[in-house]
Amino acid sequence: MIKLTFCLHRLPHLSRAEFQDYWRSTHAPLVASVRDALKIRRYVQLHSLADTDNAPFAVVRGAPEPYDGVAQLWWDSLEDLASSSPEAIAAGALLLEDERKFIDLARSPIWLGEERAIF
Repeated sequence: MIKLTFCLHRLPHLSRAEFQDYWRSTHAPLVASVRDALKIRRYVQLHSLADTDNAPFAVVRGAPEPYDGVAQLWWDSLEDLASSSPEAIAAGALLLEDERKFIDLARSPIWLGEERAIF
């Protein structure tokens, strides 16, 4: 199982609430609509809590600025993720176009990995 993790920072003109509402109410249904074309097995959004809730943990660890959320997507294989079908290419372009409306892409790390369950 291949997992994509995308650590999201919102665009500066959006509040956390506006960002999270758009992500959940507009972008999530868009992802769901192209899941078959992109062969996405699972999609999860992790929405950050208020800075006041996160501050005690960040201070103790000397942590950097928190993310506004984390998106996680699963595929059965790298081959499924790298599909170059016309439908997959169009779906990927559609999602990227929408992401530009609410995500500060230049500040939002993204990477692939394999999940290793510990317990």
